[in-house]
Amino acid sequence: MTTSTHTPHSDHAHEHGKECGHVAVPHRDHIDYVHDGHLHRTHNDHIDECEPAGHAVHEGHDHQHQDGCGHVAVPHGDHVDYVHDGHRHASHQGHWDDH
Repeated sequence: MTTSTHTPHSDHAHEHGKECGHVAVPHRDHIDYVHDGHLHRTHNDHIDECEPAGHAVHEGHDHQHQDGCGHVAVPHGDHVDYVHDGHRHASHQGHWDDH
């Protein structure tokens, strides 16, 4: 599985939380928040971009994510991720990647 890079999101005055109005996405040991087409996470006293580093194929994933498949759809850049088992899946060249 990919790891996220530690990339602080500078000048982020908004405080993410239960009532902030952004979609909350469970991600391993924390919560990401969808904001302006990318994902933020609270980290210590600042906000980080929570984006995958590298390319990790989710092997043996037979389920085809799509609108109405039962998993939360998360707009992410130029595509849609689907929350599945505590991480996000993204369609990529005929397979699913872990995000």
